[in-house]
Amino acid sequence: MFDKYFDEYEVGEMWKSANGRTVTETDIVNFCYLSGDWYPLHSDKVWAEQGPFKKRIAHGLLIFSISSGLMHFEPGYIKAFYGIDHLRFTQPVFIGDTLKVHVKILEKIEKNENHGVIVAESNTINQKNEIVLHCIMRVAVFKRKKGREM
Repeated sequence: MFDKYFDEYEVGEMWKSANGRTVTETDIVNFCYLSGDWYPLHSDKVWAEQGPFKKRIAHGLLIFSISSGLMHFEPGYIKAFYGIDHLRFTQPVFIGDTLKVHVKILEKIEKNENHGVIVAESNTINQKNEIVLHCIMRVAVFKRKKGREM
């Protein structure tokens, strides 16, 4: 997705991840260790069975991280991840769910002669075609310049 210069993007352009990513119990346990978030909805099978989803769910921020990994960020084009607006976790993600990402370019914001910001709607979709995560991403992307050809 993010594999070209700012000047080459078009508002309305759409992209879908080619491959899916299945969420595993190992992903959840590793994220607990990494983040320190051992909330029982994610880490305690017995406790989660009594809760609203009747089983453990993945952390929302884990799903955002997996979604980011499904996007193609090509070195040399990206200056930096600029921010997230309106992040929403709209459905639970369970162990065994497979995720894909759909992205639509909403806006291009000129910053300076070196880079601009791409504003994109990102939806993470499960195997049932349900949106599980929705957000507006902002990515600082380099402009094409003479001498900076890939």
